[in-house]
Amino acid sequence: MIWNELGVSGGIALCALYFVVKWAVRSAIVEAHAQIAGGKKSGPQALWDVIVSEDAPSE
Repeated sequence: MIWNELGVSGGIALCALYFVVKWAVRSAIVEAHAQIAGGKKSGPQALWDVIVSEDAPSE
């Protein structure tokens, strides 16, 4: 097989496939959550946006 010619064993190919599927599922879950939440931001980016939007007290 072509994998053997490239020096890749079946175990490494399965491991790579696992991480590709894991990445795809995680991306789909994050996208679905954003749609369900109505586009509301959450996490560090949302906190940063709130901090930036507030008027900083002047000295």
